[in-house]
Amino acid sequence: MSSRDDTDDLRRPFRHTGSWYKMGSRQSSVMDSSVQSLREGSVSVLFCVLIVALGPIQFGFTFSIFGSLSNVGAMVGALTSGQLSEFMGRKGSLMIAAIPNILGWLAISFANDSSFLFMGRLLEGFGVGIISYVVPVYIAEIAPQNMRGGLGSVNQLSITIGIMLVYLLGLFVNWETLAVLGALPCIILIPGLFFIPESPRWLAKMGMTEEFETSLQVLRGFDMDIVVEANEIKRSVASTSKRVTVRLADLKRKRYWFPLMVGIGLLMLQQLSGINGVLFYSSIIFQSAGISSSNVATFGLGAIQVIATGIATWLVDRSGRRLLLIISSSSMTVSLILVAVAFYLKGNVPEDSHLYSDLGIISVVGLVTMVIGFSLGLGPIPWVIMSEILPINIKGLAGSVATLANWLCSFLITMTANLLLTWSSGGTFTVYAVVSAFTVAFAAIWVPETKGRTLEEIQSSFR
Repeated sequence: MSSRDDTDDLRRPFRHTGSWYKMGSRQSSVMDSSVQSLREGSVSVLFCVLIVALGPIQFGFTFSIFGSLSNVGAMVGALTSGQLSEFMGRKGSLMIAAIPNILGWLAISFANDSSFLFMGRLLEGFGVGIISYVVPVYIAEIAPQNMRGGLGSVNQLSITIGIMLVYLLGLFVNWETLAVLGALPCIILIPGLFFIPESPRWLAKMGMTEEFETSLQVLRGFDMDIVVEANEIKRSVASTSKRVTVRLADLKRKRYWFPLMVGIGLLMLQQLSGINGVLFYSSIIFQSAGISSSNVATFGLGAIQVIATGIATWLVDRSGRRLLLIISSSSMTVSLILVAVAFYLKGNVPEDSHLYSDLGIISVVGLVTMVIGFSLGLGPIPWVIMSEILPINIKGLAGSVATLANWLCSFLITMTANLLLTWSSGGTFTVYAVVSAFTVAFAAIWVPETKGRTLEEIQSSFR
């Protein structure tokens, strides 16, 4: 795109904006119209978020026996996610990712031997790896700045809803039926994508000016003035499109290495906190704590996680990302230490004593508090921040690396959690507590606050 084209695009008139500047007797009616338009725009954005959030729901439909295989597939999907979303667009890549998801779940459900189970987990994981990057990026690119954190957290909320559903349905149906149900969200996602607009920022980056304007107008409301926001996006895209391809040596510059370090670091720490190990083996943990109805207790844990993540969705645009991360990881550290101490002491107490029973209750309370703490910050916010801070000209590559790092750590935790718990329950939670304590320091020292800032403002702050 030439500089002359950029200038012409910035001067291009937008539909439905002229009356915004008229004064006199029509001012109050114009203001009323703008408020109504803002509401319409919010509804439009919310509808888009709810459609793409169907993808993360099926994350929860996983079985502990084959959980690590899904992570392997997700790592492969993560490698392709960034470049695929840059080439095909956010909607196109979600549609492509939904296909192996559906095929994977059907292969699991109708498997005749173990090879179909393994293939199904890999296919399903491949789609998950793409969806886990594209959904938060799409939400961040369509959301107004004052709603971006809350809407971005819907991604994690959908994951927790999926986890809760699989805990609930697992009480009543066999795993073959559960696998078929796991395919439903993506089956609904595919036609739903035809009813939502493409990301305006991706359209602007690809030089599709008319489509960009239409998409932004639909998302903000047809009577809303989009001139300022549209021009800001165009200037940001124009400034990056004039740059040559980023070289490896350029990553030494702070505008690149700092957001990369923050984004990758948070997504790694999210998994290294041990949350997947806790969720995958929650029934075993409850049993070791003396809870007889461990499956019901696990469903209760999933329900608590959904509620806590819903609260985080409401808080993140009010209290800010950084503060919630510090509170979240601090509470996780304390909770994990409590659980570790309880398990250590249980090893030296007779099983028929009251103290043994009390320590079991303490470990469960600590476990539940840990999950609540995770859901309030470390669960949803790393994906939100990753989608906000990565520079637009390396977003595809950097996003793939960050997502790959997340799934690699998830694979390591899933593979080692059972072994660690067999070795020492107290030792396992001590390791997780150390990681959570480091996360407190990481958030306090390096994570920037992005609340209330446009994506373009966030990017310019690193220059």
